[in-house]
Amino acid sequence: MVLRKIVHIDEALCNGCGACIPKCAEGALQIVDGKAKIVSETYCDGLGACLGQCPQGAITVVEREAPEFDEKAVEKHLASDTAEASQAPVKPQWPVKINLIPRQAPFFNKADLLIAADCAPVAQPNLQKKLPGKRILIGCPKFEDARGYAEKLSDILKLNDISSVTIVHMEVPCCSGLKWAVDKAVQASGKNVPVKRYVMTIGGELNEQ
Repeated sequence: MVLRKIVHIDEALCNGCGACIPKCAEGALQIVDGKAKIVSETYCDGLGACLGQCPQGAITVVEREAPEFDEKAVEKHLASDTAEASQAPVKPQWPVKINLIPRQAPFFNKADLLIAADCAPVAQPNLQKKLPGKRILIGCPKFEDARGYAEKLSDILKLNDISSVTIVHMEVPCCSGLKWAVDKAVQASGKNVPVKRYVMTIGGELNEQ
């Protein structure tokens, strides 16, 4: 143990938005149980690149006793994460609401997005099994701002390397606003992202459009 600078996260302030994670080049931060946490103090160099990314002001740099920063351990950790990402099934992420999810995050890299109506995973509990291997984002265009969805999703497409997008909305007319938002987002992003569209019946059946 040595006396050195290291990142400190105030869990009372952290809301788990994940905005800090992409700025940590050493991979020291992860969302665990809905909060940003340092997975190993040996991975944190204490320089605070994540500092200005937290909208809640939950991150500071403090000076205290901690294990020394280990650059070789970081290299091994990053290599391991890369290997796991290429082989492992999709790990769950949080949050999943379109309005809450960060615009840029490591879990978006090469991701196949499933953008679904809030009701869809309830009407069809096996939705993620029927459409496996996807990062899910949910929203309700009736009670939230579809234009805001379009802007947020456009930013996600611009800032990340998204492989594909799948839309699932309910068969009621108000839910088609989700499809509109995604189509606008893809158009505004300027990227040629493949899009699949499904309508879910009240009985939970998926019909491809």
